[in-house]
Amino acid sequence: MTATAHTFVEKILARNAGLPEVVPGQVIDATPDVALSHDNSAAISKIFYSLGINRVKYPDRLAITLDHAAPPPTTKHAQNHAEIRQFVAEQGVTHFFEVGRGICHQVLCEESHIYPGIVLLGADSHSPHCGALGAFGAGVGRSEMAAIWATGQLWLRVPESLKITIKGRFRPWVTSKDISLFIIGQLGADGGLYASVEFHGEAVAGMTMESRFVLSNMMAEMGAKNAWVATDEVTFDWLANQQSREAGAAVSRDEWRATSQELWPDPAAKYAAEYTFDAAAIEPQVACPHTVDNVKPLSAVAGRRVHQAFIGTCTNGRLEDLAVAAGVVAGKRVAPGTRLLVIPASSQVYLDALKAGYIETLLAAGAAIGSPGCGPCMGNHLGIPAPGEVTISSANRNFKGRMGTPDSEIYLSSPAVVAASAIAGQIIGPEQIAG
Repeated sequence: MTATAHTFVEKILARNAGLPEVVPGQVIDATPDVALSHDNSAAISKIFYSLGINRVKYPDRLAITLDHAAPPPTTKHAQNHAEIRQFVAEQGVTHFFEVGRGICHQVLCEESHIYPGIVLLGADSHSPHCGALGAFGAGVGRSEMAAIWATGQLWLRVPESLKITIKGRFRPWVTSKDISLFIIGQLGADGGLYASVEFHGEAVAGMTMESRFVLSNMMAEMGAKNAWVATDEVTFDWLANQQSREAGAAVSRDEWRATSQELWPDPAAKYAAEYTFDAAAIEPQVACPHTVDNVKPLSAVAGRRVHQAFIGTCTNGRLEDLAVAAGVVAGKRVAPGTRLLVIPASSQVYLDALKAGYIETLLAAGAAIGSPGCGPCMGNHLGIPAPGEVTISSANRNFKGRMGTPDSEIYLSSPAVVAASAIAGQIIGPEQIAG
């Protein structure tokens, strides 16, 4: 029997493949509007050339960002970047973002390459990030990306869908990072494996755009293939503001609204599972070593000594995050024996934070400010912990060795908790030191 009601992912992939409808499990020929890669582009290019193909099919659809080791910490990393620049020049790739511009997911959204209806396939696991703007974003491997460069297409299995409704209002100091960690703790690190997660509810509608990005980004840690956040005027306002700042695609608010309505999940759509969470029922959360689903209330881990506090990454390195951190540390100093590292997610965030005075406040508190990029998140430079040290981080992963040192511990929390912990030298709630 032909289905008549569809989820977001079923609608957007049918639209992309030029089919009247698709169903979960169906394999389609997807044609991404954006093909994302970063410092791994040199490795992908070797696979690409091994296919016996010399020219990229759609160079205008490639987006390459140098962000994972930027600026390069070693000669090997510098050579990698040099090879990428050569590839970009040879292939005529126009959407290339140099060292210092920032993290790929943040930058592509800022540059107006992502908006409702876009299909992005990225050689990075946090590609679901762009689902916060009404797009489809999924991570693929290097071989798959080489195939996209060569043919412009990729076979893609249509995911099953999960519906997550967040009702109510958040308590003070509870953020989208906390509800994301709480959900992952409840459903498990494989709770959304190869699923398209949809976020609905009044708590979501009440979030800023920057907070919504956290939801879609963090779903990669639950195994999600894609993560969509219900679009509304908050979405369109953010897109319009970015389009006025950056030389991106000239798409109108009416087009964004129409596309969003077209792709909105049908009320009778079928989901593999549906979950409802009450925003008012949770306190700040902390993911404890060494898995992201080892989540506990802040009160259960308060007092743990920390040596390093890190605010940044594609999850929580935006202006909103730097603002709350600056508010927490204002007029205080980082605890002796603890260091605070802050890395803006992009040059735009950095500039806005400078203008707003947040960088000055953070520096006055003793923070070290890094160049926009991924920093120590993947453990290759700029903030690697020493053996035996404890880091509290606003990042998305905390498995053993993630930040480059297997004999260390990583706790994950919101920027407010990270900032407060830096001041106290131990895990603590911001309400205990703010004001």
